[in-house]
Amino acid sequence: MNITRKTFMRMVGGTATAALLAATASFTSAQEISPELDAWLQENALGQYTAAEENWDEIVARATEEGEVVVYSSSGRIAKLVDHFQALYPGITLTLFDLGSVKTIEKTVREQDAGIFAVDVVTTGNSGQVIYELLGNNRIFNYVPGQFIDRIPEENRDPLLIRVNEAIVFFYNTDANPEGPPISNVWELTEERFRGRVGIKDPMGSGSSLMGLAVLVQQPEEMAAAYQRLTGEELVLGEGVPDAGYEFVRRLLANDVVIFKSGSKLADAAGAAGQDDALIAMTNMTYISRNDDKGNVNAFITDLDPVARMVYPTYMAIGANAPNPNAAKVFIAYLLGNPDLNLDTELTKPYTEGESFDMLQGLAPYHDPGSVSPRSDVPLPAGGEVWDEMKGWNVSAEFMWEQGPALRDFWLIHSSQ
Repeated sequence: MNITRKTFMRMVGGTATAALLAATASFTSAQEISPELDAWLQENALGQYTAAEENWDEIVARATEEGEVVVYSSSGRIAKLVDHFQALYPGITLTLFDLGSVKTIEKTVREQDAGIFAVDVVTTGNSGQVIYELLGNNRIFNYVPGQFIDRIPEENRDPLLIRVNEAIVFFYNTDANPEGPPISNVWELTEERFRGRVGIKDPMGSGSSLMGLAVLVQQPEEMAAAYQRLTGEELVLGEGVPDAGYEFVRRLLANDVVIFKSGSKLADAAGAAGQDDALIAMTNMTYISRNDDKGNVNAFITDLDPVARMVYPTYMAIGANAPNPNAAKVFIAYLLGNPDLNLDTELTKPYTEGESFDMLQGLAPYHDPGSVSPRSDVPLPAGGEVWDEMKGWNVSAEFMWEQGPALRDFWLIHSSQ
């Protein structure tokens, strides 16, 4: 059964805890749940059996008895957490599979279809598939640790808990452009002067890159208006192109966009110091941290028409029939940070060391200007204020589910021309 966005919205209401319970119950009860899965949910207080109050000490004790938590992740940075998590919970082994967003979903579906239930925590983007294919088909279940419910706005925990909000942005090289950003409108990237000078991580292998494109495509009227502001003319669509969003993609490909397999390599290629004619990189905002790590000289294009920041969520949830559900709960809570963390907490770089790591916990590798915690009580990282300074649009899970395959096909067809 398909669950629409309108169905999600009808689930909203009540206090924070009541809203979470109601949404969880309404979503799962609309699905066909086997007696075996229902018994697992009831035993582990998930789905419609989510407890209004949790005995956290008991959950940790049961997690220690389970002894392991298996995580499928779209992010390699999560590997930085292994030693810290296991030092904090010495009885729980953290087993990570760094798969990327596409393979995280594929592996989860393939294994479950084969009757293999090996994953405890699934954390990935690809919002359409996560919401409709995984959550909508009872392959994963939402879990929000009780101590954090009132600290996480509803849109960040319903229908599924967000681990971090991230964004696709445009980088420019400050050595090559000492006077500032070389463009002020996204349509400039389709002009002849930028032929072969724009890089993007392959959206056919990257869920985040595909979502970044989708954010632009899902706003065709805004894109058409931005074109007219730049050129003073109405946009003329190519043959068979449905709207301005898809026309931007077509023209970007026709302008010999450079496609990278790795987002980090793209950021490094665009940001290497000493260049006179560097690429503009459409890539993950978090790669700005490589300025410190790799000596890059990238900067954000913060003022861009019609939008500078294409926001996508990375979710986390417990896998259906997870063998270590309590350890999964403990790890999800760890990924949200120390409960004592608040807006007045002083944090210093490097965030993955010392007291800052102890306070941020699972947020530490992502505490940079390109990531935002789902919690409302986490202080911004150094430079994090730029997030609010940039105009942003959020990817629509409904659009991704309904139009994502068409966008992929459009990309493949026009990249071969």
